[in-house]
Amino acid sequence: MSIYDNAGVALIPSGTKASKLYSVLPANGDGDFTHSRGSTATRVNKDGLIESVATNVPRLDYPLIDGVVQDCPALLLEPSRTNYSIYSEDTSTWTYTEFGSGSAGTITTGKTDMFGGTNAVQVDFPSNAENVSVRFGHTSSSISSGTVSLTLYIKLVSSGSKNLQLRASTSDIINVNSTEFVRYEVSGTKGSSEALQLKLRPSDGTSSGGFSIIVCHPQEEVGSYPTSYIKTTSGQVTRSADACNGSGTSADFNDSEGVLFAEIAALSDTTTAYTSIGVGSGSSSNRIGLGFNPSSQIYVYKNTTTSWVATQNANIELFNKVALSYNTNDNEFWLNGFKVSTNTTIGDIAQPNELRFSASYGGEQFFGNTKQLMTFKTALNDSELETLTSWDSFNAMATGQLYTIE
Repeated sequence: MSIYDNAGVALIPSGTKASKLYSVLPANGDGDFTHSRGSTATRVNKDGLIESVATNVPRLDYPLIDGVVQDCPALLLEPSRTNYSIYSEDTSTWTYTEFGSGSAGTITTGKTDMFGGTNAVQVDFPSNAENVSVRFGHTSSSISSGTVSLTLYIKLVSSGSKNLQLRASTSDIINVNSTEFVRYEVSGTKGSSEALQLKLRPSDGTSSGGFSIIVCHPQEEVGSYPTSYIKTTSGQVTRSADACNGSGTSADFNDSEGVLFAEIAALSDTTTAYTSIGVGSGSSSNRIGLGFNPSSQIYVYKNTTTSWVATQNANIELFNKVALSYNTNDNEFWLNGFKVSTNTTIGDIAQPNELRFSASYGGEQFFGNTKQLMTFKTALNDSELETLTSWDSFNAMATGQLYTIE
């Protein structure tokens, strides 16, 4: 799979030895995969802005890390989620309340938001702010228990470093230190129906007043990690799950040897279920694949009449280059330039005829980010597999693993 932008220009070319060049947004005609999602959704585009994507259209998302848009997009596939912050785009309902003895601050609407629109507000905290709550149109959420994730885009009007509290019964202190929008995240267990709010409370270790911020796009969702932003105006809104399947025929794959390669990242650094990219013919007993397991490891598998599963610990929230090379009784698992596991007992699989973002039988649906996806009809040697799964340069490795080069 090569990643394409909306003009159909390949941003990451697949290797010349790949048996098929897969794409999700080709320049002309239909993509190799059938993508479905029963609702609109959002992505971050190459200009760093959020934009809406139509129903059933795949999303190429540009990661926004510390306010900096990354150079390369990834295919974003997510589960269904609901934004319970019901006025996330109706800033006229947002309120500033000072519960202590401090002076009243102000909210100014009409500021530029992450869509390039005017649904952000500026919050001015007076120097003697004591116990402030910024609320986003309602005080009570329909979520009263369970694990939730809270997100809010915030930037400082002037440079500095300020601590605020993001809360909805569960809470955490966030450090706001950029004059560019950063999406701040808090996950925890709710104990009441309190709605998402932003607090300035010096007595709890947050900053004193005397500064201004701009905020937009609040989101409260059920789950242990946040997903892409979902617009609301007067009630909760649900984004449907992504599914991307149905690529290839028996002519594209080999039953006795080949390679499945992907550059992937999970949506969170912890996982609770199997999620994989698979090749097969619809059977749970004749297939190969790779992905993430419930122990937050990267894993590969080859199932015939017997099965082989190999796992490796890694930071799965970062992009990893994973390859499964299979041959008759000669199977190898490669990760980021290293051979990490081998098997010499599992023989040929039944003739595969499909590549899908799930296991070949339809389970283990893949949710995550994918930069590259390739299949090969012949097994590669160690030198070729090392090259395929290694970083192209030191800078690429540093960027991919979020290292800082000084």
